[in-house]
Amino acid sequence: MSGGVGASARRPDGPAKVAGTFPYAGDLRVPGMLHGRTLRCPHPRARIRRVDTATARQLPGVAAVVTAADVPGVATYGLIIADQPVFAATEARYAGEPVAAVAAVDARTARRALAAIEVDYEPLPPHTDPALALAPDTPRLHPAGNLYREIDVRHGDPDRDGPVVIEDHYVVGMQDQAFLAPEAALITPAADGGVDLRVATQWLHSDREQLAACLALPEDLVRLTLAGVGGAFGGREDITLQIHGALLARAAGAPVRIAYDRVESFLGHPHRHPARMWFRHTATRAGDLVSVQARLVLDGGAYASSSPAVLANAVTHAAGPYRVPHARLHGVVVRTNNPPCGAMRGFGVPQVTIGHEAQLDRLADAVGLDPVELRVRNAICPGDILPTGQVMGGPLPARELIQLVAARPLPPSPTAGPAGPTGLTLPGGLPAAADPSRVRRGVGYALAYKNLLFSEGMDDSSVARVRLDLAADGTPRASIHSACAEVGQGFVAIAEQIARTELGVDQVVLRPADTAIGSAGSTSASRQTWMSGGAVRGACVAVADRLLARVARTAGLPARVVEAPGASLRITAGRIVGAEAGLRLTLADALAAGPVEAEFTFHHRRTTALDAAGQGDPHVAFAAAAHRAVVDVDLDLGLVRVVSMALAQDCGTVLNPLALRGQVEGGTAQGLGLAVMEELVTDGGRVTNPTFHDYLLPTAADVPDLDFVAVTEPQPEAPYGVKGVGEAPTCTATPAIVAAIRAAVGRDLRRVPVRPQDLVDLENPVDLPGAPGGDPPA
Repeated sequence: MSGGVGASARRPDGPAKVAGTFPYAGDLRVPGMLHGRTLRCPHPRARIRRVDTATARQLPGVAAVVTAADVPGVATYGLIIADQPVFAATEARYAGEPVAAVAAVDARTARRALAAIEVDYEPLPPHTDPALALAPDTPRLHPAGNLYREIDVRHGDPDRDGPVVIEDHYVVGMQDQAFLAPEAALITPAADGGVDLRVATQWLHSDREQLAACLALPEDLVRLTLAGVGGAFGGREDITLQIHGALLARAAGAPVRIAYDRVESFLGHPHRHPARMWFRHTATRAGDLVSVQARLVLDGGAYASSSPAVLANAVTHAAGPYRVPHARLHGVVVRTNNPPCGAMRGFGVPQVTIGHEAQLDRLADAVGLDPVELRVRNAICPGDILPTGQVMGGPLPARELIQLVAARPLPPSPTAGPAGPTGLTLPGGLPAAADPSRVRRGVGYALAYKNLLFSEGMDDSSVARVRLDLAADGTPRASIHSACAEVGQGFVAIAEQIARTELGVDQVVLRPADTAIGSAGSTSASRQTWMSGGAVRGACVAVADRLLARVARTAGLPARVVEAPGASLRITAGRIVGAEAGLRLTLADALAAGPVEAEFTFHHRRTTALDAAGQGDPHVAFAAAAHRAVVDVDLDLGLVRVVSMALAQDCGTVLNPLALRGQVEGGTAQGLGLAVMEELVTDGGRVTNPTFHDYLLPTAADVPDLDFVAVTEPQPEAPYGVKGVGEAPTCTATPAIVAAIRAAVGRDLRRVPVRPQDLVDLENPVDLPGAPGGDPPA
């Protein structure tokens, strides 16, 4: 048996993806299918007085046109709050909201049909400033009101102050998940009156629940199978095109392919919440934190999505991974006429980490400590009390992480070497080669922790079914069935590794993820290796126990062995061995009597919701990360080059080192994007840069090699001691880079992403002491 737990096992879908033959959702085709398209409102807020589809329905080649009047079930849906209309009926609340959908024989005819639909809009004044959403003179933008949630965490004496006070405001812009494959699905009406969907999503069963309610169908008649997913990062948690495609397929009586282009993708899914934050930190003159106060305003946009849960993460993490005797952490997430915001990697924690880490740097300056020393001095330890009253349980090596990244070797100066700096190594590269004498280097640090799994009392679970039998060639084979959505995180490899380890087989088959089995929950919250990995492991253990018990009975072993076979028998390397009666037989021989199958449901420990004072036990566990960033900044052009990134991360037991490396590199790259280039810009509620031409993403030229150190202290209650790893590095990469830029230019930076205009002020040019292009001044 090879490729078990702990090995760098290759992904089974890797070769097809590298070769370009992997079937993503957008590649799906069947004969006779129709092409679906969605009509979207151009106004951020408008009253809809009339929708006339008569002309569109009469066009040759148009098979179906649907509007709000054609929704047979409930008219709204949503992940947490069902407040979003399937189609806007009387009022549209953001620019891009769906109003109608069409299905036609080809994409060109579908576009003509959209153009033929007449909608009489009465534009209304949009309300796009989240700070004014709750003002008395702001109208209710939705019958449910303008407040999605408010949380007020009070800990110790919130009015207690230390002698050193640091306070300031911070702003974080809107980031998009920017997955490379836009939304797509193929939907087929079924003979039994139901509907079959092959769709790229993050949570098959949540999609099914919302679809069934809107279609007025029993859930067992709504069947979903996961199609190939080209990235997600939270952007596929919400319903986008699923209901529209299902309505069209049922109305037309034919399969419908519905797929977004890039512009529609930017309009069609929720984004990372923009944030406005105020922090006030106080400390002793020696640098011990005394109190933290924070006020957070998150812009949830027009509909709720997962905003209430994102706010909970933001508020409960707002003090950072530090011992804080006294705290008052207040947050609201509000409705505006901006695009909806929801889940994105880090889920509220990247925003507050940007704030609390900037505060820690400023506090270090105020008390005369190195920023690493200040963090080590205040870092939280197991057994400490969090501001919510939750006791920090389990390993959290925060101090060790920040010390590890600080000890990593720094990159050489850009002036090192006989050739000196070149255009390729300076900010902007060759097209905008900097004057080396005007380049400054900066070093910055960040430390954060991120909760793992679902929170606040949610009874989270995952189901897996495992079957052990003989393949056609007579070799033992394990088959795994799970609804876990593989969106790039690597569950398809981890599940196989677990089966090889627990069942001693080389051949493992992973069945397609679908709703024919119980829910695996969402592929989010850094939860699937823990939750669905736990379900697969539990099912494998049950299969092994059943097989061993059968072997023990057949061999006439004592009843105590039959009842608890795992104590005397074991499966290893394709054999069943045991000291009892010298038992030793091949796994293939043991399976000759027939296959063995088991299903297992895995649950994590129960948590509790926050009470009115923000107290409770809201989170299952945490993982921490620390980044050090080194940047070069062109003082005249405001351009930034990230020279190096060092990361130390709390990873628990590592099941697949290669997959771990991919996750932390990807998380770091996404944090880099938020730091210096990624922002979805809105003007009066309209997105002004909904293409990859204008929404800038880091490329291979922008992301340096990652100097990575994994700290592998097992999480006691998790399967194999694992921890989720995908989100924590996104939380720390951004503030570390911003801190490095701040150190390079000596300018107060309170807005993310950092733009060239934030670094270049023609009235007051930056002119720092220190050797040109060398280390930052002390």
